[in-house]
Amino acid sequence: MIRAHHRKVIKEKRPAKENIQTLKRIWAFLAEEKRRVLLVIGLVIVSSVLSLLGPYLVGKAIDTIIAKKTHDFTMFFSVMLLGYLALSFSLFLQNYWMIGIAQRTVSSFRMRLFEHFHQLPLAFFTRQKSGELMSRVTNDIDNMSQTFDSTAIQVISSTLTLVGAIVVMLSLSPILTAVTLLIVPLLFGGMKWITNRTQPRFRAQQQQLGDLNGFVEEIISGQKAVKLFAQEKEMTARFLQKNEQLKQAGFWAQAYSGFIPKLMNVLNNLSFALLVGIGGILAYEGMVSVGTIVIFTEYARQFIRPLNDLANQWNTFLSALAGAERVFAILDEQTEEEEEAQNLPGIRGEVEFQHVSFFYEQGKEVLHDIDFSVKQGETVALVGPTGVGKTTILQLLTRFYDPTNGRILVDGHDIRHIKRESLRRQMAFVLQDVFLFQGTIRENIRYGRLEATDEEVIEAAKQANAHSFIMKLPNGYDTMLQQDGGGISQGQKQLLAIARAMIARPAILILDEATSNVDTVTELAIQDALVRLMNNRTCFVIAHRLNTIQHADRILVLQEGTIVEQGTHDSLLQKKGVYYELYHRQFQEVS
Repeated sequence: MIRAHHRKVIKEKRPAKENIQTLKRIWAFLAEEKRRVLLVIGLVIVSSVLSLLGPYLVGKAIDTIIAKKTHDFTMFFSVMLLGYLALSFSLFLQNYWMIGIAQRTVSSFRMRLFEHFHQLPLAFFTRQKSGELMSRVTNDIDNMSQTFDSTAIQVISSTLTLVGAIVVMLSLSPILTAVTLLIVPLLFGGMKWITNRTQPRFRAQQQQLGDLNGFVEEIISGQKAVKLFAQEKEMTARFLQKNEQLKQAGFWAQAYSGFIPKLMNVLNNLSFALLVGIGGILAYEGMVSVGTIVIFTEYARQFIRPLNDLANQWNTFLSALAGAERVFAILDEQTEEEEEAQNLPGIRGEVEFQHVSFFYEQGKEVLHDIDFSVKQGETVALVGPTGVGKTTILQLLTRFYDPTNGRILVDGHDIRHIKRESLRRQMAFVLQDVFLFQGTIRENIRYGRLEATDEEVIEAAKQANAHSFIMKLPNGYDTMLQQDGGGISQGQKQLLAIARAMIARPAILILDEATSNVDTVTELAIQDALVRLMNNRTCFVIAHRLNTIQHADRILVLQEGTIVEQGTHDSLLQKKGVYYELYHRQFQEVS
């Protein structure tokens, strides 16, 4: 099965035009470094010329010895010494400067990608594994970093050295130059055969690495569930399968790319043999000097070495190109457009849904003709079976999605014309699943309003009934929490979430069964805190337990994506309709 999958992957072949487009986009990220890049290229030109100078002087020195013109090689020695010292210094400078260019560019690249994540709609993250996204920020960009650090300079240097060697060889002996160039068709034929097989395999390797990272991140995050359901063996088996797929992709990518140095060695030896054999004949006939043959053997090596370097760097280049493609795929994702939207500094909290319909996928309507209005300070509860659209209504209100049809107004403003950030700053959320960041309790509460003072943080905690348990912790408000609040109870997480909402000072409050999965004592503390939080605010409550929303100003009963009933708790019970059935069925289940 793994081999079949492997064969399927390697059939993909990316057109050269698309590779060129990727390179152009990478070059665009180097825009701020263009002056430094040009300076480095200047040093590369200097070092390439100096690298060609040494063999030329050696050949001329040999011809001088044979001709017995002089035994004083001080000039040759001095020029060669100065040339190699200058070569070493220029190589040091270009590598030093290029590393700085690479790290600044990659840092900018990584920041651009991270900022882009925050501009993507929620729907994007629902269809992507977090580990896969992490792999693109780390592994794929690291591959690009390695290319910027070394490959870019090597490619330029090798190309210049190659051109310079050909020019000098042609000036010395066109015949021996033609002999040297005999290997070029063999080289390109072999390289084409190899690269046609390596590029799709490097792309497959990056894809498999991202998939494995996503799986590992998911299993580590869900380790409790894995252990509770005794799925360790199953998860290990799945990991082995994915690990095997990555191994196969990496093996064949490296195996085929490993043919390149072997090919270069064979061609290098072939070129040397041809030059010595044919050059010896030409020297015997007096057509070339021995020094020229020596120069050619060195230049042939100089000629082969750039090709060898280019071939070896090609592997790194292909890997980086595969990583860049995956990064650009994220950057090409459609962001939440905000061009025509306006800021809304403050709102009262009046909300109106005007004949709103919505579907995630064409033809699968989730909400149909939702029409209601909420006055400032009212509390509205949404009830109904799972999947009827309660959460979707609130996701439309927060502009995680926009309605397919109809309008949603806040204080008379169509929210499609309000910037999402401006709208969401007027809201606060207390959800069933509380997410706490790794950091202190103080930082987690302040997340609701980053400019809040320490005194405001403490006051919000007191209003949320969280102050007493916080002060019992070893370091109080400076107690460090692990990711997702490890080390405190679910009820304490809810209290911190309420404190975070308190400090945000929202005009609109959204609650998603904030008292679920807690003990009775903690539930009373949460309900008491929620009463203070909800005071004089427009509130939307998703209720799973109907006894918690009896005092709501209005209850909206949803069924199959539409509102079938609305009213107060008592009026809906008197109707003896859908709400009546839901309430009594739940009451009987509890009894």
